[in-house]
Amino acid sequence: MSESRSNPEMLYRVLGSTGEKVSAIGLGGWHLGLPSVDEPLSLRIIRSAIDRGINFLDNCWDYNDGASEIRMGKALREGYREKVFLMTKIDGRSKAEAARQLEESLRRLQVDCLDLVQHHEILRYEDPHRIFAADGANAALLEARAAGKLRYIGFTGHKDPNIHLYMLKVAADYGFKFDAVQMPLNVMDAHYRSFAKLVLPELVKHNIGVLGMKSMANGIILRSQTVTPVECLHYALNLPTSVVITGIDSLAILDQALAAMRTFRPLSDPEVKSLLAKTAPAAAGGEFEPFKTSSIFDGTAQNPEWLGEEPRHLRQLMP
Repeated sequence: MSESRSNPEMLYRVLGSTGEKVSAIGLGGWHLGLPSVDEPLSLRIIRSAIDRGINFLDNCWDYNDGASEIRMGKALREGYREKVFLMTKIDGRSKAEAARQLEESLRRLQVDCLDLVQHHEILRYEDPHRIFAADGANAALLEARAAGKLRYIGFTGHKDPNIHLYMLKVAADYGFKFDAVQMPLNVMDAHYRSFAKLVLPELVKHNIGVLGMKSMANGIILRSQTVTPVECLHYALNLPTSVVITGIDSLAILDQALAAMRTFRPLSDPEVKSLLAKTAPAAAGGEFEPFKTSSIFDGTAQNPEWLGEEPRHLRQLMP
């Protein structure tokens, strides 16, 4: 993986086969719209992160009823848009719903074109089929890409690495290759339903950009009292990730993430083994990765209307 440092606080890596240079630490969008983070603070976090070398910005159509995208859009005024690689996600599985959500994201973010749009929460084996149906969401993204509204297409999920592999297979069956894939990569994942063991090698093999998330699982992993925040970030950065997306809800947490970046160096095999040995007992049952073992983190399960209609050809089969 090609790496460079044009900013002393940041390492830049290439996003798969796109050739895009992105910061190895990415700014998560969810925290930026939380009620506990007021709008002036969120704007300061975003602009300070960019000023200090972070150029990969994560977001989603469904984060905080749109507040995360709206705030990010405000922060990207006055020349900041040109400094970043801007990503958001959509939940729609139908072409119509995906197109509607994409247009809403563009309005909120105040941009004409997004660098990366991802199919969000691929959690079910039917999701790939809905997305790649003739009237499915990927048709909407392909049309939007042709119209210059987005540049690259990816998908995300946090439930089961086998579903990620199935999404890649279905895409390949349709002759489509994703530009990026987002998934949990953390010190617990290595021991339970592991994306790092099952999905990561496939992405590396096909030169697809790797977006790591949930390095601390919104602090849940830290409650295991087995690892520190910096150890969590160093572990994820040591994997062949293009970007490790991390939630930042204060300037102090931004400082912590950048400190982890400055002190990062490739870990030796004994260092990785030692780190994983510390987390193995706590990780064994998935307790500290509830996004895999429960539906608590599944926004589309709690809001099925976000998915849109089932494919037309399947509706026609119903009596």
